[in-house]
Order: sequence, then structure tokens, then C-alpha cells
Amino acid sequence: MSSFPPTHEPDRSKLTPGVQAIIAISIAVIFVQMTAVKYADMTAWFGFDVAALPSRGWTALTYLFVHAGVWHMAVNMYALYLFGPRLEQTWGGPKRFLWFYALCGLGGVVFDLVFIRAGVLVGASAAVFGVMTAYVMQWPDDEVFLLFVMPVRVRTLVIGLVAVNLIVGLLGTADGVNVVYFAHVGGAIAAYVYMRMAMSSGMDQVRQRVANLPDADEPPRAIPRSMPRRERGDEVDDIVAKSKAIAAKRVTSLSPSSRRREARAEELNRVLDKISQHGIESLTSDERKVLEEMSRRLRDR
Repeated sequence: MSSFPPTHEPDRSKLTPGVQAIIAISIAVIFVQMTAVKYADMTAWFGFDVAALPSRGWTALTYLFVHAGVWHMAVNMYALYLFGPRLEQTWGGPKRFLWFYALCGLGGVVFDLVFIRAGVLVGASAAVFGVMTAYVMQWPDDEVFLLFVMPVRVRTLVIGLVAVNLIVGLLGTADGVNVVYFAHVGGAIAAYVYMRMAMSSGMDQVRQRVANLPDADEPPRAIPRSMPRRERGDEVDDIVAKSKAIAAKRVTSLSPSSRRREARAEELNRVLDKISQHGIESLTSDERKVLEEMSRRLRDR
């Protein structure tokens, strides 16, 4: 895993609480490994080992904070620093982010149980791969600089890393070598499943809240997903025509704030129309930002 700064960042001048806590614990653990406790003893107590189950079940999470060395820890934590804060900010705080981080770590454990079943699993790579996967599913067109020189899209980078880990894991399994690459893939797959479920349920909530949002200037509409495509198209045309007629009648009486609110509503309507017709994967980065802004406004209300 290489380290590179994204070119499109929200506010990375300050670490978010969840990312900061993970990095602080990982640094503290590596310091203890180097000064007070031998690496072998640390992995024996906190690394995940199938042979130690079920007596040491806590290791299914604690293995995320034990690393094979300073470089191993530094690369993982730097990647977390690059991709984690924006997720945590978007999700509204550390609680959901930390839960997600632990879920991806458990995904690595599951793949370790299924494909490896030998040796001790240590390191945050599975959870970090999950964080990167979640990032690329929301902002795929962001760019990072590979080795600080060559610009690469986040989507290309993350898909490439997952593919390499999968291929190396398959080759290692065929040779009978104990590898942990499948654990990395397990974290990525856990993140993918979680994000798909969250996106689906999140869009349903946005539609319901937008439809019921009280606003004197008429709220934006939500397009029913269950309506047949042909009927939905006719219904959308009728709604658009009526909306334009109402807007034309009152355009001269709208205040500047009302005009801005109306413009946001029209933009949201267009994005919801696109989701209804082509799915959420068709959205551009700017259109996803429109949904994020609306979600934050709804949470504030």
C-alpha cells in the first residue's frame, strides 16, 4: 500500500476524533512493542489466531492495533489519515465510523477463518482496505498522487490494490504458503456490502424526508421507486409541468433566499430523477455532494 494525498479534500487540517483515536492507539501499541513487550508476546495475546479460539475471542478486534513493525503501522495509519476523515465527517461523527472500522476488521477475520486458518493475523490493513473501499464508492473520481508524483484516480488505485491482493492471495494458497492477503480482501468486501446497503436505505430516507419537509415555498418532490417506468415517466412530466407553472407565477415575488432554496430543490429533483432512472451508481461527484448537503440539512432540522 502506497501513501499519497488526495487532491480533493474537505477539511483535513484537523484529524477527526475517530481516526485520531485509532492512530493514537496504534502508535501506543507499537511503542510498547519496541520498549516493554516482545513482539511475540504481543501477538500471542492480541493477534488473531484460529487455534486460540474461543478462549481469546477479543483478538478478533485487537489484532487491528498490533503491527509487524513501524513501517507496517505507518503505511496503514497514513492511508487511514488520507481516506478516513472525510468519511467520518460525512457520517456525522466517530460512532458510526468506528463501528464501520470494526466491521471491516471482522470481515478480515472471516476471510482468515475461511481461506487461511494458520498463523497469526495482525495489522489494520483489512479495516483500512474497507475505509478505502467506502471512500471510492462515494468519491470515485477524486485523484491521489502515486508516490507523490503520478496522479491516479481513487477508483483505479483501490480496485488495483484489491485485485493485486486477491491474485497474490490465490497464488499463495496454491503454493501452500500462509498469506494474509485474503484478509485484506475480506475487509474490502465487508465495506462494499455495508455501503451498498447504506446507500439503498439512505436514499429511501432522503425521498421520504424530502416529501414531508415543511416549506412555505413548496418542498421538492420525491419520485416513487415502485411506480412502473412508463407510468412514472408520465407522472414525472406532469409534476415537472406543474412545478414550472407555479414557479413562473411567483418568480417575481421570491426573495433571494427563496430563490436559492428553489434552485437547490430543483437540483435535488434532478438528482432524484437520475437515481430513479439509472441508479445511484450513475451519479457524478458533484451530484453526490448535492445529496450529502441535503442529508446534512435534514439532520440539522
